[in-house]
This record gives sequence, structure tokens and C-alpha cells, in this order.
Amino acid sequence: MASTQYDGITSHAKATGSDGFARMALKLDAVATGLNGIAYVALATVLDSFFGIATAVQYPVGTFLLLYALGVLAIGTRKEINRTGLTAVIVTNLLWVVLSLVVLITGALSPTGVGAAWIVLQSLTVGGFAALQYVGLKRL
Repeated sequence: MASTQYDGITSHAKATGSDGFARMALKLDAVATGLNGIAYVALATVLDSFFGIATAVQYPVGTFLLLYALGVLAIGTRKEINRTGLTAVIVTNLLWVVLSLVVLITGALSPTGVGAAWIVLQSLTVGGFAALQYVGLKRL
């Protein structure tokens, strides 16, 4: 009987403690993404000349980022982390990195030097979140 109780405690501890890293990575991503989205929407006219990215691009991208941040936060705050949801966040983050670099390489948005540096920094940050989330997924 003691063995059964011990196994039950171990199973409970594993179920509740193994997702902490994934939760942290998702919440950090949600906060950074949400702040970025707010900046794109609220400061679009300022960032237009600074980054060289038109407000017509910043408004929809900012809105997407705000909605995406809410979705990431929802996945990170559920009682149990959904592996499929976490995988979808990882894939979306990797897609963001690839598309950002394609935009930069092709010059599709004609960013300023500061804008190009921001795109690279943002790609590195989002790629970092994807890597952290992947580690969290493996720990689930």
C-alpha cells in the first residue's frame, strides 16, 4: 500500500511540476508579444519614420500580435498545458522568424537601418522563445 501512495504522489508531482518551464516560456512570450503589439498600434506614426515600416503594415501586424499574445497567454495559464497548443505556438514563432528574415532579405518593406536591426532583434527574440518553449514541451 505504501508503494501505491508513493506512486500516486510522484504522479501528481510530475503532472503539476513538469510544466513550469513551458508556462514560464509561454507567459514571457505573451508579455513580450503583447507589448510589441501595443507599440505597433499605439506608436505606429512614430515608428513609421523610425523603422521605415508604413503604418498600413504596423496596424494589422500590431493587432495580430495582440490577439496572438492573448492566445499564447491562454495556453500558458490553463490548468494543464495543451501539448498541441504549445506545439502550435512553437511552429508559429518559427514561422514568424522565417517570414521576418524573408522580409528583411527581400527588402519587401524597405526598412531603415534601425528597422532592419529591429527585425533581426525581434527574430532572435522570437526564435529564443521558440527554443525555450521546445525545451518546455520536451519536459511535459
